[in-house]
Amino acid sequence: MLETGMKAPEFTLPDKDGRMVSLSDFIGKKVVLYFYPKDNTPGCTRQACAFAASYEGFRSKNAVVIGISRDSVASHVKFAEKYNLPFILLSDTELNVIKEYGVWQEKKLYGKVSMGVVRTTFVVDEKGNITRVMRNVKPDTNAAQVLEAL
Repeated sequence: MLETGMKAPEFTLPDKDGRMVSLSDFIGKKVVLYFYPKDNTPGCTRQACAFAASYEGFRSKNAVVIGISRDSVASHVKFAEKYNLPFILLSDTELNVIKEYGVWQEKKLYGKVSMGVVRTTFVVDEKGNITRVMRNVKPDTNAAQVLEAL
């Protein structure tokens, strides 16, 4: 399990425009990596909109916001356009990065057990090291908590 002080695992995934984005592209900046379950669902929409509303605050702290889910590039395009999301959304349909970051876990909903993405946020410093891990975050308060932590 990834913890504070560890090197953030490198990855390369497509963004909503199909452009390949790597974590190492952002050396020299702070990176807020937030993993979320699904585009256009109530909690994920609230979380994304909260990050969008705080976007200038993140930029002023030299931080890049990246949302990662298992949704397709096409889904990300619609999601970003519908809610005017100014930050990067990456598609991990193969679950490689989601699993490497340890956020693909057993979840229980109404007594039913299934595997899914557990809402988790990692703050990565300018050198690529994890400085904060926030697990099972609340969609409405996560952006504000991360901004405060920066």
